[in-house]
Amino acid sequence: MPVEFLSDEQVAAYGCFVGSPSRAEVERFFYLDDADRDLIARRRSDSQRLGFAVQLGTLRSVGRFLEDPLLVPWAAVELVAEQLGIDDPSCVKKYAQRPQTAYEHSWEIRDAYGYRTFEDQAVAQEFARFLAGRAWTQAEGPVALFDQAVAWLRRRRVLLPGVSVLTRQVASARENAEVRLHTVMAESASRADAGLPRRLVDLLKVPEGSRLSVLEELRRSPRRSSGPEMVRAL
Repeated sequence: MPVEFLSDEQVAAYGCFVGSPSRAEVERFFYLDDADRDLIARRRSDSQRLGFAVQLGTLRSVGRFLEDPLLVPWAAVELVAEQLGIDDPSCVKKYAQRPQTAYEHSWEIRDAYGYRTFEDQAVAQEFARFLAGRAWTQAEGPVALFDQAVAWLRRRRVLLPGVSVLTRQVASARENAEVRLHTVMAESASRADAGLPRRLVDLLKVPEGSRLSVLEELRRSPRRSSGPEMVRAL
């Protein structure tokens, strides 16, 4: 299973803001409660308080921190500034002048709100079990499994990894499930009839003088609706 099962649009939308969210969507993730305000109040300047709060809302909204912490909808910045009593939301532009500040704040937010990294050993084991179980029990394609993986990570407050890391794990889980399924079917066929696996494999061979395998011939429906044709097909 190749890992390139996501479209360019899906890759671009992963872990970032897309389009212009509604007011309700912005309020859902960027509303600040008392605990948020207490943590934010430790910052020294308006730009740092606003930038810190924007990063907090970003994590809640997209599941990870952005390389450029200001790549957020302006409506989100305005809402946060309004809640913090900051008259000039544009002061947030100063926040990105020292990249180390945003980096330090992101790890402070992670620790304060109990987020874990994808590289955490406990996370890796839990996630592997989830993927294996989901791939084995659900008949869904790679994109659907990928979406379920993202949802699982966000529910458990795990920072989303790079998109290529996640697609590789999803593809590997589906491949392992397929191998397991084939193994179970082959063993079941052998238990039912020792010669059945060989006969099934022979169905895939293309007889001399034919362009189709025996299996393909069996899958073809009768060309005409007549008694003799139905007898021939059977």
